[in-house]
Amino acid sequence: METVLAEALLSQCVEPGALVTAVCGPGGSLSAEQAEALRFLLELREGEGIAREARCAVAFRRCSAMTVARKPPRRRAGGWCVPRAGPSGAAVYLCGAPLTERLAREALTAGARGGERRRVEAAVEVLSAVAASLEEPALLREVVETALGLLWGHEDEWDATRVAGRLLAALGRNTAALGLVWEGLMQPPPPPLPEAPQRARRALLALSALADALLPKDGAGAAPGLDARRCRRFWEAVQEGLVARDALDRKRARYLLKCAVDASRQGRLGDCHGGQEPEESGPYLFWWCTGKNDQLTQFWEDYILILEILEGNQIHVMKPVLPKLNSLYEHALSEQKDCWVFHPSWHMCIYKRMFESENKTLAKEGVVHFLEIWQTKCLPTSPGFSEVTGSKYRNLSSIRIEASGILGYFLYKPPSRRKTDVLQCTMITHQILLRGTAQCYLLQAAIHLIDIEMVSLSDISNLIVCLRPEESLSRGTILWRKLCDWLYVNDMHFRKPLNCNVPPDKTRLSVHVQFLLEDYLKTPMASLSENCLLPDWSDAKLIAVMILLAADVEDMKNEYRGNVKTEWVELKSLLNPLLDVLLKLGTNPYISTQKSDRSLQLLLKLLQTCSRKLSTVQVDGITTFLQTTFMSATESILHFFLRRLTAHELNTISDLQRCDLYLGVLLEIASFSSVSGWKKGPFVCSFISSLINASLCNLQEMCDEKDIQLGKQIQKAVSIASLSKVCEIIDQKPDLQLQFLPSVDALKTAISCTQLDYVLKKPSCMEKSSSPEEPASHQGWGKIVARFIHDQWACLNFVLNNQSFSKEQNMEHFLHNDENCIQTLQTALEAMTVLPSDHVLPVFHCMKILVPKLLESLESVCIQAFDLAWKIIFSLSNTQLIFWPNLKAFVQFVFDPQVLAVAAKNESQAYTKIKEIMFQIIEMSSTRTGVFNVLLSYCCHSWLFPTPSDTIAAENAFSNANNYSELLIEACLFGTVFRRDQRLIQEVSAFVENLGDECAANVVTESMNRDDHYVRICAIKFLCLLDESNTLHKEFIEDIVMKLLDKGEFMLKSKSHYYVNSLQHRIINRLWQTLLVLFPKLHKDILTNIVDRILQAGHRNNQASVKYLIEWNIILILHKFPQFLQKFWDCFNYGEDQLKTSICTFLAVLSHFDIILQNAAEKIPALKKALVVVLQWCFHHNFSVRLYALIALKKIWGMCKASFVNDFEALAPVIECSLNQAESMHGSGNAKRNWQRIQKHFFFDNFHPLKDYCLETIFFTLPRLSEIAEEEWISLSKFKAFTDLPLSSTFPCSHSCTALLDLKPSNWCQQDRGLNSSKSSNEREWTDVQKKIIPWKDSIPDVDLELVFQDRATKLCKSNSKLIVVASLLDKPTNLGGLCRTCEIFGVSALIVGSIHYIHDKQFQYLSVSAEQWLSLLEVKPFQLADYLEQKKIEGYTIIGVEQTAKSCDLTEYSFPEKSLLLLGNEHEGIPANLIQQLDTCVEIPQQGVIRSLNVHVSGALLIWEYTRQQIVKEKESR
Repeated sequence: METVLAEALLSQCVEPGALVTAVCGPGGSLSAEQAEALRFLLELREGEGIAREARCAVAFRRCSAMTVARKPPRRRAGGWCVPRAGPSGAAVYLCGAPLTERLAREALTAGARGGERRRVEAAVEVLSAVAASLEEPALLREVVETALGLLWGHEDEWDATRVAGRLLAALGRNTAALGLVWEGLMQPPPPPLPEAPQRARRALLALSALADALLPKDGAGAAPGLDARRCRRFWEAVQEGLVARDALDRKRARYLLKCAVDASRQGRLGDCHGGQEPEESGPYLFWWCTGKNDQLTQFWEDYILILEILEGNQIHVMKPVLPKLNSLYEHALSEQKDCWVFHPSWHMCIYKRMFESENKTLAKEGVVHFLEIWQTKCLPTSPGFSEVTGSKYRNLSSIRIEASGILGYFLYKPPSRRKTDVLQCTMITHQILLRGTAQCYLLQAAIHLIDIEMVSLSDISNLIVCLRPEESLSRGTILWRKLCDWLYVNDMHFRKPLNCNVPPDKTRLSVHVQFLLEDYLKTPMASLSENCLLPDWSDAKLIAVMILLAADVEDMKNEYRGNVKTEWVELKSLLNPLLDVLLKLGTNPYISTQKSDRSLQLLLKLLQTCSRKLSTVQVDGITTFLQTTFMSATESILHFFLRRLTAHELNTISDLQRCDLYLGVLLEIASFSSVSGWKKGPFVCSFISSLINASLCNLQEMCDEKDIQLGKQIQKAVSIASLSKVCEIIDQKPDLQLQFLPSVDALKTAISCTQLDYVLKKPSCMEKSSSPEEPASHQGWGKIVARFIHDQWACLNFVLNNQSFSKEQNMEHFLHNDENCIQTLQTALEAMTVLPSDHVLPVFHCMKILVPKLLESLESVCIQAFDLAWKIIFSLSNTQLIFWPNLKAFVQFVFDPQVLAVAAKNESQAYTKIKEIMFQIIEMSSTRTGVFNVLLSYCCHSWLFPTPSDTIAAENAFSNANNYSELLIEACLFGTVFRRDQRLIQEVSAFVENLGDECAANVVTESMNRDDHYVRICAIKFLCLLDESNTLHKEFIEDIVMKLLDKGEFMLKSKSHYYVNSLQHRIINRLWQTLLVLFPKLHKDILTNIVDRILQAGHRNNQASVKYLIEWNIILILHKFPQFLQKFWDCFNYGEDQLKTSICTFLAVLSHFDIILQNAAEKIPALKKALVVVLQWCFHHNFSVRLYALIALKKIWGMCKASFVNDFEALAPVIECSLNQAESMHGSGNAKRNWQRIQKHFFFDNFHPLKDYCLETIFFTLPRLSEIAEEEWISLSKFKAFTDLPLSSTFPCSHSCTALLDLKPSNWCQQDRGLNSSKSSNEREWTDVQKKIIPWKDSIPDVDLELVFQDRATKLCKSNSKLIVVASLLDKPTNLGGLCRTCEIFGVSALIVGSIHYIHDKQFQYLSVSAEQWLSLLEVKPFQLADYLEQKKIEGYTIIGVEQTAKSCDLTEYSFPEKSLLLLGNEHEGIPANLIQQLDTCVEIPQQGVIRSLNVHVSGALLIWEYTRQQIVKEKESR
């Protein structure tokens, strides 16, 4: 139509120049419409006089920034084509070189060298139009320099993109200019230099714009002698782009790599070897040989595929591709595997992308794969291996050196930075076991991977000091032994420090430790003041560990050399400086406080580290040597302690820390003083007596209330702390027999008479200097008072627990005096209200003794104590270290057997309160693993094994089980469905525990039995230990069975259908497991009451695992009591509606009829009855029922033949024929396969209800074979590991044979839904059904529908919407069909596809639902997109790409122009790099999740809706 109108206009116009002038208008720049019309006229009358008019009218006055042309217009043969030349381009083509040069100079002068942004953009457009036609060398060089200057100098990324995409691309079509551009790109940019990432980004931008010229696929158009593949800088830029952080840079780099491979594969450019300097040796960065075309193509295709998949950042997509990465190594190595064929830096690009991935799982897979490749492939070394993307990597000829780089940051940075950045990762969890495990693996990584020669022993010390001995690195573990062995083997290879000579008879380690110790014991001049703070503990901890390491290394050296007698020469020399100081403590009062503190700190850490409690008691030569060495200094140390603790020398707040230090050392001295044969025991007893007497005297001194002195108050705190520690030593070290000292009786008398509500008052000097000017040393008085009260209650607890050893008569009557007990209990309540939560433990211990005696007489106060104590426990639930001891103490006094018995006796308020707390603890256990374990373990143990001294508890212990049976029921059914993060912690903890002693954390950390499985294990063990001959036990068993059945029926009434592995399924499964355990303990009278309920449970629609348990229960009942067979036969007499969900269950029971009849008196009648029952189901219409019936028939008929039952001779041929037909089912259909499967199913083939009855089958094998969730499997090893209760000697634990254990889950699963698999159509409920709205259908007669469709399609072609959606890059019919439907709904003017044939695809039509009939569809091939987009720009469209780039606009912030063209990328590769240059903007959709990308159809739909929404808003605003 345009051509017809133009021809008519020209035929009527006598003078074409006048027509051109009229089109151009009176002056100024041309509008978009004028430029389009002028371009069209120039093309239409090429070569006529109109061109001469165009020189004057267009060249200098009418060319605007919108008139762009890249080359003379031409038409391709076939396919779709768009005109591409603007008016200035057409004029240049028609008028020749003179006009071209004048336009270029005018553009350079007007603004291309810099200035206003609009003028620069206009000049760039003009230069782009004329660049291809420039010939004059000087002008050409000037244009190239200007283009490169704009490329490097533009701050805005999109401005640089325009320069590269238009001007550089145009220069690339000029052969003379291409060489100049290439030369400029390969040189460093002129100053000021842009930053490295920006420089690399701009280089990739320019290279991708020139890709068609530099790497032509057909070999034509390239500048003579110019081959980018041979240039090292080109490949460095590509590799740098492949590992760039910006996704667009990586895409451009992949595009360049693809272009190079495609150009090489065509063979037009010939063979090449590039990317290597002349003086270098080794593999080339890139090479191509025509003879190996297929191999090279395969290598690079796999390489690019891996890089593209890495962009998805998803491990489940990457894992299947990892084998291709292995194949890359096969191609990259020579046939002899002794040298690299492809440069290894290409592989490092892949690994660097994986290592720096945001997906930590993907990063981990990258590290694991790299290490596996290195260990298995025996990769050769290469001088250039370390050079990747222009930066130097460490030489990977040794994996240990690379690991040194990984650990170097930790070892060489300042300690504070190390702890923050590295070790904090191991401390962020409350799980002590996981913390310790992380530290163990960190140390093992250092041992195996570090480069010895790069680090010194000082660096190793800095690593060791950050590990916690109580969690990981502890003496006596395998890890400690490995560390010692590593230090011994590499002793002379560590980096030698300056000015350090090692004698030949010593190790470098011992010299280093000796230097550390000497430096440690030096007293700084700044610390000579007596009022100084206690030194930091880290130095003492480090030196103690290093001394013991040096001692063990010395022991190892002697062992390897065969020295039987060890004299510990090096250890003795190390300890001498410390021993000298300790010997002087008691006699030299002039030793500085700082020096004595450091010495005692080191002594304490040495003794603690050496005697760390492990799973087995270890007494070795080093421990004995240390004890013997420090034995000589004991008297001096204790004299020093007695003076400091009792002579008012500790009189400042900071001295309280010293008090803790002295008492800690005292406890360790008492520990090894109890060793047999030690001669200092009497002296220790004398010291303890003196310390008690002096401390009691200090406490009895009354201070003037008007003038309270700080020193005296501190001394009182020190005295009570000393007495508290003495009480602890007496309890822990009975071998010393300190409890018989006279001073201990005096201590008990004094404590029993002490006012427990007495608190330390704040000294007057501190009152005057209150905040904000209060000195730092005076702050925290409340903590001191809390510690004082804590120590008082610790002493009282000692007194209450040791009344039997007291010789004082008043102590014997202390607890028999109700007034004393009441007053103490009320004081305990006050203490709990004022004490911090971490100081109430001794109060709980005292209440365990007081509450049982006062519950009846003082119930309200006891309930108040329960409430207050529970609030404290609840507040501590987020603290790891102090929560568990306090919880244990709380459980011991609230659930004391005597307390439970008294509360349940009258069913008083205390009984209700205790049950309330019990359920609150169970509720807490759903979020805090291990809480329920503490409660249940204590209750079960105290109910079954009461303490002999407590007669009341012994009489009423098991009655508590009856009164609080809900606890056992909840325990039997306990088990939470964890969140993913919680389940991960459970799985990792289980993995670590299975490592055993190989992981030091298992040995060091104390096992708390906090696994949730231990709750059920404890309950099951309790039930197994019950004695059914005991009347109390029998009543309890009957009660708990009834309650379990009631609970199961209640759950099924509330929800009759439940999903597999749902919480309800798991609870019901646990319920029937418990009933199965209790079965041997059930008497006939109990079973008579419950057998009907058990059979009734078989009628319900249960999951497979529950069915097996119910069937097993029924088999065992009928086996033990055959008299219940009639009740079983009655189950087959129900109507089909009731049997439709249960018949398979009862038929499965009959498949074990031989077991059932073992104890039957009359077997023949039972066989006859069974045969009659089974035969009627063998002809049922449901296939599953027939299979179960045939299985039962096969078993029963075999028993009949074995028993010679002749009553069924008439039916024998029919039965035999049926069984033979089942065995020989012809064909390969489902019938034959299902018959084979059901016969091989474990329940019918390998399972024996009697021989397999054991804990292992019930709780592990059966759940595993029934495919219930793995969290429900409880292995026998866990039953053995839980030692709080013993295993029953009468209940079987494991299989006699392993046939069932070796089976794998079958692909046959019991189902009773066959009879009820489908519902009739009249039973369906049509509610909440989506209604499809067709607004035009109700108002149009059917006969006119076709006309309406045609009319609507015509209107759609003239849609008011100016949005075009380009989907030519999409290749999946499903995405195109959905996108077509979306475009039609929102009135898009046109949808552009790569092939019009997609509309005939069934998948397309299924999703488009005829939308293609109402939408304008145009075909533009992918290779035509560049021209099509250029044309749409000329028409005024804004080209918008849906892509994530560094400069992308947020969809929520972007305002769509009315004329918008939306370009969608390919499903896998996105938008090609060559098309990104033509985009005006990129829009990305903000994301909140982990997955990085949306489906392309969904992305397009979101942008289409946002465009539509904005246009609707604009339309409403304009009204």
